[in-house]
Amino acid sequence: METNRDTTGNDQAVSLKELTKRFGNFTAVDNITLDVKKGEIFGFLGPNGAGKSTTIRMLCGILTPTSGSGSVANFDIVRDSESIKASIGYMSQKFSLYEDLTVEENIDFYSGIYKIPADKKQVRKEWVIGMAGLAEHRLTRTAFLSGGWKQRLALGCAILHEPPVIFLDEPTSGVDPISRRNFWDLIYHLAEQGVTVFVTTHYMDEAEYCDRLGLIYRGGLIALGTPEELKTRFMAEEVIEVICDIPHEAMEHIEKLAGIRHAALFGRGLHVVAENSGVAIPAIAEILGGQNLAVSRIEKIIPSLEDVFVSLIEASDREQAPQREFTK
Repeated sequence: METNRDTTGNDQAVSLKELTKRFGNFTAVDNITLDVKKGEIFGFLGPNGAGKSTTIRMLCGILTPTSGSGSVANFDIVRDSESIKASIGYMSQKFSLYEDLTVEENIDFYSGIYKIPADKKQVRKEWVIGMAGLAEHRLTRTAFLSGGWKQRLALGCAILHEPPVIFLDEPTSGVDPISRRNFWDLIYHLAEQGVTVFVTTHYMDEAEYCDRLGLIYRGGLIALGTPEELKTRFMAEEVIEVICDIPHEAMEHIEKLAGIRHAALFGRGLHVVAENSGVAIPAIAEILGGQNLAVSRIEKIIPSLEDVFVSLIEASDREQAPQREFTK
């Protein structure tokens, strides 16, 4: 999924400045500032309850911010909420399709919702059906479509009115890996045409497809950059890959060592996060050798995005723990 898209321009499709949303004493989104360029695929990541959906609802003009400001497609998220709703596409993991309607009937329904002119309705319908590869299913009731076909139809309905910005909230949950890959091919095609894609996902392999990523945790933005920048600049600790016999047993011994933040099963081995790999590697070799666990490889590696996110979240928890203790 290589792309030659230019995302170096200064035009911003989404712009947030100190955006905050409180519900009573609870701060769901805390002082977020970021810009997303036109034609960029921006990944918004974070654990459940981190503030992703609340942020998206503010960007879509559904929720009013407590403070701060923002714009989407050059419309103010407070003053121009109705204009924003007409200028964006939105798709969630629930797909928002009508199961009793056929593929064509769903498209016709959304054509009416988006007030597509009569002379354009048929052209846009055929475009969606072609884009989604649904020609053979156009008369099929949506309830009988597989998850992957429903996903494509939902995307088509969300962009029927040719919005410049689309928001995808966990769009690939519950579909098979091949359907996920095909879906991302469609996303790249849209971005190449200048559409801005703002996507939330729990899948780390999907995060790699994004031009840039923002990590939100406890309502705050704790990291922002390209996937490569996050892996090489944002992690203070070092990651060691350990390939050995009985990795789950090895993990228990490794986590007892000084200077080890944590260890996790990763494929057929372990990823070990350590303060200093030069100190940790011989210590790991010694302790596993003492337990008669055969080791085929111990080496420092570039961290995966999963390593980075776990490390950043744990670092955030360590930083905030004294503050939370103080406010008790």
